[in-house]
Amino acid sequence: MHNDIEKIYVSENEINDMLNRLGKEITNDYKDRNPLIIGLLKGCLPFMSDLVKKLDFPLTLNYIKASSYQGIESTGFITIEGKVPDVKGRDVIVIDDILDTGRTLDSIRRVLVEHGANSVELCVLLDKPEGRKFDIHAKYVGGPVPNEFVVGYGLDYNEHYRNLPYIGVLKPRVYQK
Repeated sequence: MHNDIEKIYVSENEINDMLNRLGKEITNDYKDRNPLIIGLLKGCLPFMSDLVKKLDFPLTLNYIKASSYQGIESTGFITIEGKVPDVKGRDVIVIDDILDTGRTLDSIRRVLVEHGANSVELCVLLDKPEGRKFDIHAKYVGGPVPNEFVVGYGLDYNEHYRNLPYIGVLKPRVYQK
């Protein structure tokens, strides 16, 4: 698995620094608000699990399973599985692994607003602005990544590599088979 990585882009230590910084920022903004934290499955799991440990305020957790990728390309449409959590009157923070085209997060944000959320903010580990196709920005961002296909720490290629403890650039030979 590690042999499929061309280079490490974000190390474990850098991820921990991002988590600490984001935890402080979000705690400062939400310490008196009891937000609903919604993770987008499956990519959010390592990031969200580690991030919520850094948040020092009451909160509620939930998940939405949404997808738009097949292989390394966006399919162009969003699939939401299951029921949308009750967000009416709640401050919501949506957590995802990466903000790339913006299609998924834009769709999820609109759905949550339509379901009556008081506010919806986005928190992502990584931001890939070069891939953006929708006018959307996350309030909380761990850091930028280049317009390359990255995997690890929740990010996958065909459901593999999520368990890498770092963010790496996948060798093209892996997905060009």
